[in-house]
Amino acid sequence: MTSDVGEQPGVGPHPLPWPDDPRLDPALLADGDRRNVVDEYRYWGNEAIVADLDARRHPFHVAIENWQHDFNIGAVVRNANAFLAAEVHIVGRRRWNRRGAMVTDRYQHVRHHPETTDLVKWCRERDLPIVGIDNLPGSRPIQSAELPRACVMLFGQEGPGLSEEGRAAADVVLHIPQYGSTRSINAGVASGVAMYEWIRRHAEP
Repeated sequence: MTSDVGEQPGVGPHPLPWPDDPRLDPALLADGDRRNVVDEYRYWGNEAIVADLDARRHPFHVAIENWQHDFNIGAVVRNANAFLAAEVHIVGRRRWNRRGAMVTDRYQHVRHHPETTDLVKWCRERDLPIVGIDNLPGSRPIQSAELPRACVMLFGQEGPGLSEEGRAAADVVLHIPQYGSTRSINAGVASGVAMYEWIRRHAEP
């Protein structure tokens, strides 16, 4: 199948006869598949895609604070899907702007924690260290620091960065070195860099 039909992404209706595969969605076969998925998953139902991803997810988690309705959360969720994180944890407000996720939240497990203490309890019960990502005094550069294979990477929100509670909860705080004049990069970008650093170290080539 081609990856584009005219100017629309995806593929059109599947030619008859249809493949005999229970993972495929009859509506997508009939109407075409314009979703934001890789070609491997064309015509698959959403539940089938999630099940396939669940069979090979990586053991790192991503958490982001949402005390002020951060618009970066959608990008964090999209990055987590791209790098196959186990789960995304949203700490604070339950509502978040899904536009930046580009509907990848359909395939990514997202868990809500009302308070930082709830996230910490969840992590401690599973022996998952919390790795704060922020350019704070005393933080260590991510490229040379230890980054556990099983962990929760915690990001603060745009502007203030990690909250005081988030800083206190972190077992270690790492930063992404920067070389220009800006004080910081947003959480969406930072999450992508940190997840790729995890992939570079721990994922199968």
